[in-house]
Amino acid sequence: MTNIILCGGSGTRLWPISRSLMPKQFVKLFDDKSLFQLTVQRNQNICDKQMVVSNSEQYFLAVDQLQELDIDVKSEFLLEPVGRNTAPAIALACFALDAQEIVLVTPSDHLVKDLEAYKEVLLKAEILAKTDVLVTFGIKPEYPETGYGYIESDGLDVKAFHEKPELAVAKSYVDAGNFYWNSGMFCFKAGIFLDELQKHSPEIYSSSLKAFKNAKHDEMIRIAHDDMAAIAEDSIDYAVMEKSNVVKVVPADIAWSDLGSFDALSSELPHDENGNSVDNNLISVNANNNFVLSENRCIAITDVDDLIVVDTADALLITKRGHSQHVKSVVAEVKRRGLDLHHIHTTAHRPWGTYTILEESSAYKIKRIVVKPGKRLSLQKHHHRSEHWIVVSGTAIVQIGEVETLISPNESTYIPIGSKHRLTNPGKIDLVMIEAQVGEYLGEDDIVRFDDDFKR
Repeated sequence: MTNIILCGGSGTRLWPISRSLMPKQFVKLFDDKSLFQLTVQRNQNICDKQMVVSNSEQYFLAVDQLQELDIDVKSEFLLEPVGRNTAPAIALACFALDAQEIVLVTPSDHLVKDLEAYKEVLLKAEILAKTDVLVTFGIKPEYPETGYGYIESDGLDVKAFHEKPELAVAKSYVDAGNFYWNSGMFCFKAGIFLDELQKHSPEIYSSSLKAFKNAKHDEMIRIAHDDMAAIAEDSIDYAVMEKSNVVKVVPADIAWSDLGSFDALSSELPHDENGNSVDNNLISVNANNNFVLSENRCIAITDVDDLIVVDTADALLITKRGHSQHVKSVVAEVKRRGLDLHHIHTTAHRPWGTYTILEESSAYKIKRIVVKPGKRLSLQKHHHRSEHWIVVSGTAIVQIGEVETLISPNESTYIPIGSKHRLTNPGKIDLVMIEAQVGEYLGEDDIVRFDDDFKR
C-alpha cells in the first residue's frame, strides 16, 4: 500500500505561526515533531511506500524533516508549481502508480492519537478497497461541529455528503447517530479512482493526464507550470466522491483532529490547574482558560479569561476562545494591505539553510544566514542592492565574478550591485554569517539566477 501524503495546504487558520512558506504541517508543535512527521511515522508500518505531493518550497522542508526521522520507507515526491486542490493532486499521484496499487490518501496536517484503533481502521479500509470501491473515513462526531463536512451513512454505504452545517443541523446530525465528520482521508486502488474521475470529472482527468505525461521524471516528478494551471481546481469530494456510486465509509473512532483552529490546537496541548496553556514564556496572575503561544517573548496576563494569544517575531494575534475561526479573515486583510506577513516568517527556510531578518528599513536590511555543510546558494546577481558579508562561524567560499576567496570567522567581503556571486559552505559545520544589504529595493525577487543546485 502506498501512502499519498498531501502537503499543499497553507494553514491560514493557524496564522501567525503558520505561513504559506511554513504551513502548519511543518511547524513542530508536538514534542519537537511536526504533523507531517507524525503522519509519516504512524503510516510507516502500514504502507511500504509513500508519495509526497507538495510545491517546490515545501519539498525542501519535507526532505529535511524526513531526514530527521529514522524510518525505512521508500519516499517519492511529486511537485506541483501551483495548487489545484485535492482531486488533481491525487490524480497525478495515481498516474505514477500501478492501477492495482492500493493507496492511502492522507492530509499531512491532521493529528491522530489512538494509533491502535487507527491501524484497525486502515486494515478494514484496505480489505474493502480490494473489492474495487472508494473508501472514505468517517470520524465519529464528539460534538456538533459546524466547521466540518458530514458523511451520512447506512452501514458501510454512503447515503450523502453534507456541507458544513448550521449549529442546529449539526446537532441533529450528531443525535441521528449515522452521520460522521468527513476526515479527508481515503483508500482505494489507483486505477479505480482514475476510472471514477474520468467518468465523473472527465476534464480534470484529461488535463491531469496531459500534465503527468509532460512532466519531468528525474529524482522526482515535476509538473510544468502551464500544464498544472490548465487543470480545473476541485476537491476530491466534489469531483468524485459525491458523484460516484462505489463509495463506502469506514467509521473511525481514532482520537482525530484536523487542528483547524487555535481552539482545536488548544485542546491538544497541556494546561495548568487554571486551564491556561503551559508555556515557559507565560506568566499568569488571576487568569483562567487562556491559550498563550509565544516564540520567544515573555507574555504576562492578569485578570483575563478565555483569550487566545499567539506571539511571533513579527505578528501578534489576540482573539477570544470560540472565535478563532475568524483568523482567516485576518489573513485576508493582511493580504489586502499588501503585507508579506501571510507568506513568510522573519526566519525563512531554504534548501541550503535559513535566513533570519534581524532589522530592515527602506534602504537597508540585515540578515543572519545559516548555510548547511556542503550546500551552496545559487550563482546570482542583484540589480538594486549591494551586500556586505561577515562570517561569524564556519568557513565560506565566496565567488565574485570568476574569483573565489576563502573567508574565515571575523572576516568580511563586499559584493557590488550587478556582480555575479555565490556562497558555499565547504565545511562540516554550519556556516553562520551576517549579511547587510544596502539599496533602493530590497525585495527577495531581486535575484537573477544563472546556476542553481536546486533547480529553482
